[in-house]
Amino acid sequence: MVTWIVVALVVVPLVALALAVRPVLVRLPRLRRAAVALQRRAGEAEALQEAAEALQARAEGLQERLETAQQRVAVIKAKRGR
Repeated sequence: MVTWIVVALVVVPLVALALAVRPVLVRLPRLRRAAVALQRRAGEAEALQEAAEALQARAEGLQERLETAQQRVAVIKAKRGR
């Protein structure tokens, strides 16, 4: 009789643990694929951010060139008397 109680105290929690862990184990492949997809998207987002920063730097350079060109046009117009 004591043997059955000991077996029940050991086996029942193990069965409950197995039943609780089973859904997680079933989802692991999908979770792994989702994690890989998220990592890929994070890499793409980082690449896009770097490209955006490069474009921002280029736009700032072009803005400086535009200001210089406007100043030169103003000087030329002033020399012509307009």
